[in-house]
Amino acid sequence: MATFSLQAQPTTAAAWLDLAHEAERLGFDALTVADHPGACASPFVALAAAAAVTSRLRLGSYVSNAGVREPILLASDVATLDVVSGGRAFLGLGAGHTPAEWEAIGRTRPDVRGRVDHCIAVAEATTRLLAGDGLDKPRPVQGKVPLLIGGGNTRLLRWAAKNADRIGLSGLGRTLADGHTHEARWSTAEIDAQVELCGDTPTEALVQRFEITDDGGAGYAAYAKEIEEKEKDLIAGPYAFFGTKSEISAKLAEIERRWGMTHFAVRTTTAAEVFGG
Repeated sequence: MATFSLQAQPTTAAAWLDLAHEAERLGFDALTVADHPGACASPFVALAAAAAVTSRLRLGSYVSNAGVREPILLASDVATLDVVSGGRAFLGLGAGHTPAEWEAIGRTRPDVRGRVDHCIAVAEATTRLLAGDGLDKPRPVQGKVPLLIGGGNTRLLRWAAKNADRIGLSGLGRTLADGHTHEARWSTAEIDAQVELCGDTPTEALVQRFEITDDGGAGYAAYAKEIEEKEKDLIAGPYAFFGTKSEISAKLAEIERRWGMTHFAVRTTTAAEVFGG
């Protein structure tokens, strides 16, 4: 059975707390916040507030940029979130693709290999700290805070397959010249290859579009044209969903059959669609 996490951003205090409460009521598995310093809210502050009005939702950044987050500060934030949520935090971490975020702290963004090396080093250091090696207080409630690695780099996925508790796939490839957008890796062959690299570690997809509609074909066709991708790849892959509830349920079952994928991260605008309002 498919489960869903919700990625959202706070706008006002009341709206954010209402959203967290509603996400739990609707049956979402987790509430997450993106982590792009300077361009969005601080995830750990927002999630700590959400913890106060929820009791079941898992909470984590999706994902923190390892290039601009020091392990001791990251571990302290995650451990504190785990304490105030009663043991519901997880650590989401990625290699960091946005040059402006590196520049904001006086660093030049390394090449792909350098970013992956740094991400692995930060992940290893932070998990050691969370396990008690250098972080005395606060101590997490959980014996082991789960680690989610988001990305698509081959070497990072191989590392995550051995060390992470979950892997988030977005279908995004090389960062383009604007520093924000990416090439897409949405073909079934590319998804096959990435899932194989993940081994037995559970994988999830970051869904870009999710729409309940009586004309799913038109939805896929329009979105394929918008992002200049092949319609057949959108129809088969886990990153876009258009159709009736029964059609989407059938697609979820096929994704599970082919890739073993049963967890999906969706954004605020899709929340009501996922569970029917």
